[in-house]
Amino acid sequence: MAARGTAPVAFAALLPPLAAASAVALGCGFVVWADPTTPGGVLPVCPTKALLGIDCPGCGALRMTYSLLRGDLPAALHYNAVALATLPLLLYAWAAWTVGRWRGHQVRSWQHRRWAPTVALVVTLTWWVVRNLPMRPFSDLRV
Repeated sequence: MAARGTAPVAFAALLPPLAAASAVALGCGFVVWADPTTPGGVLPVCPTKALLGIDCPGCGALRMTYSLLRGDLPAALHYNAVALATLPLLLYAWAAWTVGRWRGHQVRSWQHRRWAPTVALVVTLTWWVVRNLPMRPFSDLRV
């Protein structure tokens, strides 16, 4: 049996991860409602695409999210394959954060590794360059 007063402390520790999960759920609900696959909808065009005419690393992420939430995995892959591949990593990081808050000490995850920022930067920059190359099959990555 837990000591008196420990349950509220454990719940209070979980408030930030629960708030983050709630914000993500609300954001996903908004994306489904707004339907970014419909031209001229509520959601704006990517500023990079509008100003420079190229796809940024995040271009298509809202449409990827929408497609994934609707169960259309091929469309999600088409819109932004790298963003889709990062979702399990983000879910793992959130789970490690939540467990760490529950236990009262940090749980090391992939983002705490010394190489994580470098790998994230290299993947992001590579994705940005590759999806804007003007030849096939790379031009098929544009959205």
